[in-house]
Amino acid sequence: MKTPTDSDRTFDRALTDSRAMAGELGNHAIDEFKAGRLTRRELLRHASVLGVTLAVGGVGSLAGITRARAQGAAKPGGTIRVAHLTPVGAVDPLTVTDAAGLALINQTGEFLIDDDGEKLVLRPALALSWKSNDKGDVWTFKLRPNVKFHDGQKMTAKDVAATFNRLADPGSGSAALSVLKGVLSKDSAKAVDDLTVEFHLDAPNGNFPYYVSSDNFNAVILPANFSGTYEKSFMGTGPLKFEKYTPKVGASFVRNPDYWGDKALPERVTFAFYADQQAQLLALQGRQADVMGDFTVQGGLSVLNNRDFKVLGVKSSAHRQMHMRNDAAPFKDKRVRQALALAMDREIMVKGLFRGRATLGNDSPFAPVFPSSDLSVPQRRIDVAKAKQLLAQAGVPNGFDVTLTTEKYMEIPDLAVVIQNAAKAIGVRVTLKVESQELYYGAGTFGKSDWLDSPLGITDYGHRGVPNVFLNAPLTSGGTWNAAHFKNPQYDKLVADFVGALDAASQKKLSAQIQTLLLDETPLVIPYFYDYLVVTRANVAGVRFNANSQLYLDRATIGA
Repeated sequence: MKTPTDSDRTFDRALTDSRAMAGELGNHAIDEFKAGRLTRRELLRHASVLGVTLAVGGVGSLAGITRARAQGAAKPGGTIRVAHLTPVGAVDPLTVTDAAGLALINQTGEFLIDDDGEKLVLRPALALSWKSNDKGDVWTFKLRPNVKFHDGQKMTAKDVAATFNRLADPGSGSAALSVLKGVLSKDSAKAVDDLTVEFHLDAPNGNFPYYVSSDNFNAVILPANFSGTYEKSFMGTGPLKFEKYTPKVGASFVRNPDYWGDKALPERVTFAFYADQQAQLLALQGRQADVMGDFTVQGGLSVLNNRDFKVLGVKSSAHRQMHMRNDAAPFKDKRVRQALALAMDREIMVKGLFRGRATLGNDSPFAPVFPSSDLSVPQRRIDVAKAKQLLAQAGVPNGFDVTLTTEKYMEIPDLAVVIQNAAKAIGVRVTLKVESQELYYGAGTFGKSDWLDSPLGITDYGHRGVPNVFLNAPLTSGGTWNAAHFKNPQYDKLVADFVGALDAASQKKLSAQIQTLLLDETPLVIPYFYDYLVVTRANVAGVRFNANSQLYLDRATIGA
């Protein structure tokens, strides 16, 4: 590791001191430098292109930054226009899973707790406080008083209990069962009084608050008596309330004058739906939109270094999983699985697919953003010679033929080609089968899904605030998403212990054991965790978001 010099320290202090003078574009450049995505020379060149005046002292200090362009002060009011993907199906908190649908829901809906978009810190929202019993299997939440739904009803603990009992009901069609199954059963959420709700869990769970936070995007609080079609009301408690929704066209929301907290700054927020990212980018570039969520580097290079736009990002646990069927040849032998993992150059993937806006994965769900991740576990790196040796030891020195099945989504088809080429270097001949998401996921059950049945596949996994879901569903012996068909009693026990651990030190110790086991068994490959990105026009400020594709636009403003 490089030791900071006096010049480095002076330069860093100067960057910090200059933020107040830099303006939004200058600050963005500084953030890029701080993140390691710009060198000093590139920062200076970037500033020059933007028209920023830089005075550099003899030891490399940054003496001053002036605004790149004169921009009028942002003012409350007006309309914030969002270019967004078209929702996949009906928009409903009970069933939503797609990014477009859940971004709409969080315009009007609120959660008990907000999972901070950058630091994964839980912040009070509709719940003011929460605590567990000594065992960790009963959690008590104290609710915020004087909260009203948009129809005028007062929110109480009965509404909270009804919301989660609906989400935990196996007969409700709830998409949240992927999170709540084995954690919270139907009718286990109970109202103690108007402002107190208890959750009686199936087993101790030290991370349970994340399960009822914005991290669980289905968990917006609805009235206990809610019925009917959600798209007709977008019922909620938030700072914006429903105005209009037209399927496949768009939606609009207006300021809620009766909101319990700070009133929304925009008078109106509108969403226009588009089929793909290119159409969204055209809307931004044509000044038909101010904000775009779920931005990807692929196809978006035109705005990355364009001073008319700001690309904002947060580190996330979102990733890709390449599963290998552990119950059938050739991947039944773990040496074959290890060989394929060792053939991959993760650093090239991060640079090529994301222009550095991602972090290396180490073939376990423990992303660097998780406090419980033990980053001292050695990083797996490319080793072609070792990979060939392992294939020979496994009895396939000349490699083998296999089909890799995956989905047409974001950068995944490009990743599939990268993996195909990496496998070729060790003699493994991969045929690609890239399908629509609908075909790839199928019925989402074993025997009826290319995702869960294919010998080799790549699947997208969205961000979570804690690793629990990633550890359980895709990897435990009875996991509902176990495409690798991985069955390991030692792993199951370690995960159960991790979930039940109530303190960070215990979680971190167990995570090291889990990471080590997964590196040895290699049921799947996780090559990277990518940043979640949002694009705004340069004169837009106050847009908040998290890596779950949730956009918070109530504090957004537009400058002159």
